[in-house]
Amino acid sequence: MIGELHRQHRAVEFKKFLATIDKAVPGGLDVHVVCDNYGTHKTPAIKAWLASRPRFHLHFTPTGSSWVNQVERWFGFLTDQMIRRGAHKSVAALENDIRDWIADWNEHPKPFLWTKTAEEILDSLARYLRRISGAGH
Repeated sequence: MIGELHRQHRAVEFKKFLATIDKAVPGGLDVHVVCDNYGTHKTPAIKAWLASRPRFHLHFTPTGSSWVNQVERWFGFLTDQMIRRGAHKSVAALENDIRDWIADWNEHPKPFLWTKTAEEILDSLARYLRRISGAGH
């Protein structure tokens, strides 16, 4: 898990996070980043940064998509196991606790298991898109 905490969610912070990923992932590997459709990911600054790093591939989830359920579940673990159980006297203390929790997660990872293949998920999405295509909404 590669994690960073930013108090704002602008292109500047997203670019810093991408740079962190770039440094952490060995140069010979492609990097696939699944993003929501928030505009931060589509700014000219981000597009230029990505254009100079062809190993990075951004994938945007459809609005309301369940593709990010695994990520949401991880945040659920973080919330249940650390945030709700902790007593954080300041934002800085909370941020430090989150960083420590991520480090511990990386020391003792608990992999998520997908129950469907990528093909099954894409087939399901294609059926959904065919069903709503031309529905007039």
